Amino acid sequence: MEMIKRPRRLRGGETIRRMVRETRVDKASLMYPVFVKEGSNIIEEIPSMPGQYRYSIDRLCRKLDTLSDAGVSSVMLFGIPDHKDEVGSGAYASDGIVQRALREAKKEFPDMYYVTDVCMCEYTSHGHCGVLCGHDVDNDKTLKLLADTALSHVEAGADMVAPSDMMDGRIAAIRTRLDGAGFTNIPVMSYAVKYASAFYGPFRDAAGSAPSFGDRKTYQMDFHNSREGIKEALLDVEEGADIIMVKPAMSYLDMVAKVKEAVNVPVASYSVSGEYAMVKAAAKMDWVDEERIMCEMAASAYRAGSDIYITYFAEELAKCMDEGRIG
Repeated sequence: MEMIKRPRRLRGGETIRRMVRETRVDKASLMYPVFVKEGSNIIEEIPSMPGQYRYSIDRLCRKLDTLSDAGVSSVMLFGIPDHKDEVGSGAYASDGIVQRALREAKKEFPDMYYVTDVCMCEYTSHGHCGVLCGHDVDNDKTLKLLADTALSHVEAGADMVAPSDMMDGRIAAIRTRLDGAGFTNIPVMSYAVKYASAFYGPFRDAAGSAPSFGDRKTYQMDFHNSREGIKEALLDVEEGADIIMVKPAMSYLDMVAKVKEAVNVPVASYSVSGEYAMVKAAAKMDWVDEERIMCEMAASAYRAGSDIYITYFAEELAKCMDEGRIG
């Protein structure tokens, strides 16, 4: 049999494989989530996320130093307050945990790029992402508090805000508030396509943000739906979102690809806590090669269309990029 077309010709060695690689990655696209909590001299491992820690503000810079050395230049901050109340006042307080962490981190590592998660769930006594009306989240009353939170983060030094609450209209509310305060150049990364997912379990342990009753299915998306995700993404772009995020990543790469086709802004994907925890658990049992799985997951997100990859493996991936194991 005579064959003219032989795809294997371009797989014959590492040099040719890298030369024709369709998906290329860069450390600049990595973003690392960091948990900051009240107190001092705290570096506290998260039981459900081995290798991940909660840091007090005075120990945060130790982690920023290792990230910087690895070439990871952007972080997303999540705050864990001591005090919670019905309206999540710690989220938008000028002396809140994220606001104080930003001021300190900016002094020590001014070249790091700081993104903040804008939500209420870590700060409310009931664990939901907004103000309650009975047992339901009041969408429109929550918008003002989200805008207050975003503005307080930017005033404290945030380079970008990332609302994760999934309230209708929150991008417009935040954009209007920031612009009115003169922060027209601060970008908004919207958790636009955020599914009600079981993959978030370890995060809720890490951040102490599990709802005290019910669930978040009235505001986070049904994982059966894809067209709804495109609608959410397009609405948020109309309202002023500069970047659209899909969350989780691994089981939702179809949505990354669809969103990438639908919008004309960069697309981010968040490889969430459950994805990280599963890899760690399987690797501990010697059932998988942790490094190879980690790299394969990242490459699949980029291949699907991610421009930004938010991951707890950011530091390890940066090293693998340096050493040519992914790239």
